[in-house]
Amino acid sequence: MPPYEAIKKAREQNLDLVEISPTAQPPVCRIMDYGKYLYQQEKKEREAKKHQKTITVKEVKFRINVDDHDYETKKNHVLRFLDEGDKVKATIFFRGREMTRTGLGRQILERLIKDVEPHSIVEFRPRQEGNTLHAILAPKKTEKEREKEKHREEKHKAAAQSAPAAAVVQVAKPAS
Repeated sequence: MPPYEAIKKAREQNLDLVEISPTAQPPVCRIMDYGKYLYQQEKKEREAKKHQKTITVKEVKFRINVDDHDYETKKNHVLRFLDEGDKVKATIFFRGREMTRTGLGRQILERLIKDVEPHSIVEFRPRQEGNTLHAILAPKKTEKEREKEKHREEKHKAAAQSAPAAAVVQVAKPAS
């Protein structure tokens, strides 16, 4: 259909003539409400953004003379952040004469990496920049996999709780 006829037909229907594929031979056009089309596209994009998970980097700071209990507490923070799907930056800051003991800092970070290994992937091995030593850990599983695993654990717990009750009922029955 010639362009002038298509424009005439679109105006009769109070719609727009929108060029879909300009490189095709002949060019492909469509009669539609262009404002409504743009609104629909924007709405789809907003909906897609709602379901996105933004990955944040949480930081946990250690000292080279960290006590065992403090280390365990911070390790638990790291595990919690990883379970929530966030990346973790473990940092050790050296002050003054502590710069001569960078080996102790590396030991602490290597110990942390070893302790959280089942839950994380090491993105950056411990690396020194100036007076800080840091490593970046990322969660090992995706959010869907973690949800499936939690669901399985809940089923397992429910089954374990109901199993002892059944055993008690069997024991309580009089022998025949």
